[in-house]
Amino acid sequence: MVTIGGLKLGGDAPIRVQSMTNTNTNDTEGCVAQSIKIIEAGGELVRLTAQGVKEAENLKHIKAGLIAAGYHTPVVADIHFNARAAEVAALYADKVRINPGNFVDPVRKFEDTNYTDLEYKAEVEKIRNKFVPFLDICRQNNTAIRIGVNHGSLSDRIMSKYGDTPEGMVESCMEYLRIANAEDFHNIVISIKASNTRVMVHTVRLLVAQMEAEAMYYPLHLGVTEAGEGEDGRIKSAVGIGALLADGIGDTIRVSLSESPEKEIPVARSIVRHINRLTDIKTVQKVTGKTYSPFAYVKRTTVEVFGIGGTRQPVVVLGAESPCKACPEPFADVAFTTVHTKKVLAPIVDGKCQTAGAIPVFSYRDNLPPDDRTFAILVEANRVDEAFAGSIKNKKAVVLLSDNTDNVYASLRAAILMLDEAGCQCPVVVCRNYTGSTEEMQLGAALETGGLFLDGLADGLMITNTMVEPGVCISSAFAVLQAARVRMVKTEFISCPGCGRTLFDLEGTIAGIKQATGHLNHLKIGIMGCIVNGPGEMADADYGYVGAGRGKVSLYRGKNCVLKNIPEEDALPNLIELIKTEGDWVEPK
Repeated sequence: MVTIGGLKLGGDAPIRVQSMTNTNTNDTEGCVAQSIKIIEAGGELVRLTAQGVKEAENLKHIKAGLIAAGYHTPVVADIHFNARAAEVAALYADKVRINPGNFVDPVRKFEDTNYTDLEYKAEVEKIRNKFVPFLDICRQNNTAIRIGVNHGSLSDRIMSKYGDTPEGMVESCMEYLRIANAEDFHNIVISIKASNTRVMVHTVRLLVAQMEAEAMYYPLHLGVTEAGEGEDGRIKSAVGIGALLADGIGDTIRVSLSESPEKEIPVARSIVRHINRLTDIKTVQKVTGKTYSPFAYVKRTTVEVFGIGGTRQPVVVLGAESPCKACPEPFADVAFTTVHTKKVLAPIVDGKCQTAGAIPVFSYRDNLPPDDRTFAILVEANRVDEAFAGSIKNKKAVVLLSDNTDNVYASLRAAILMLDEAGCQCPVVVCRNYTGSTEEMQLGAALETGGLFLDGLADGLMITNTMVEPGVCISSAFAVLQAARVRMVKTEFISCPGCGRTLFDLEGTIAGIKQATGHLNHLKIGIMGCIVNGPGEMADADYGYVGAGRGKVSLYRGKNCVLKNIPEEDALPNLIELIKTEGDWVEPK
């Protein structure tokens, strides 16, 4: 457990929620006002960027303004590139976040540099020489530290040795942790973030394993960077954060949305409320499966049945009371429906159920077909055991797997791993029914099923909810699959939440880019307020739009800057022209 101001974090303390201002840190009144909005929404920590010594110095006045207004919420400084600013911030802030990718290592140039063992050791020694004085300042001022690794800002040194890998991200963190441990400084929080949920989840799990191997036990800050805005940003955040919290990993969360900071807090609190329901319930039986790895995406081996499983991408299933003459868009792949009082799975072609090609759906303990007919079987997770796996192991069956316990994610995962361990290669469609609002349903589905797709365990998803339109259930299922990086059905916008470094209207810019390029569902487009994570996170994007200064924007193709410092008003037309020049443009329908 660590102490941040008067706040306890980690250990037996509750999961804390936080956000970050996007006001100019030199604007004391603006920062205080926005911090109060975050706090009154339920934020328990408030972070502000401090890109220079001047901004770090002003944290003193911001904190004093909050205290004068009656708010004692811990203030956190966010530092990149400037170790001196971190030292100054440590005098006033309750916690200072530093980025191992740029605290000592030079600004990333995406260059591959080969180091001898001695040269590499000398570079690590440079870190020690700069980091230890900072630790001493924090110790003297009771200031906590967050060592915050970002996928988008690993140093060229780490990249040259480890590549763009989870192992490199973990080592970037561990270098600093080992120094802090040697100096007996332990008031530390750790974060490893990425805009790619798969990378984020598997890397955090790997970090936890590495810390345990070295007898280190520090609280973890969780978040998906550049998650975006709207329902996509919320679903993406819930998929990544939820998969870890459900496994007992994580002590504080930040939902990074490209919206007003206070809007992040209700989403974060909803996630925490959902996870808190998992306490004090019966432990799910531990099952390992044959190929499952918590540290990498390994697709479970299945045979293709009814166009589901095998090498196919996961499907979306529509739950319908009766065959739909015209399915709502986006079209699902399959319908689970009723024909002449019998449950069937029917393929959907051009938006219509093809009942002539349907297969029967049985319930567990029904008399299954004795021959080699194709069928589906509906079963609850707690009924999946060796006997069940054996009964369908050699049949052409699709498993429709449901669960009604509080610990849905763990129960579903254990059931799928039980099938895998028993050698049953039938594909699995996860089925979840909800009764709440659209947002509650989307967050629930992301939290309860997203991790199954991140780990390659499930082959399809069916979401039902009588309180929302069927089309919303379908689009929500597609959004979960895209957030888990297993099926891309629309343009993915990797957009940052903005901070004091952002020098343009981020929300308005995102809206304009979405309107112009939202039909390009084969592309990932990054929209970043500044260069801190911009080029790095956009190594995962096809195109990037990055704030380069006041009124200036740089455009990227992958991680390569192709147009630098162009006027903001010319940026969107130039982005469209760049996409056309590269041959990736299609005209909207």
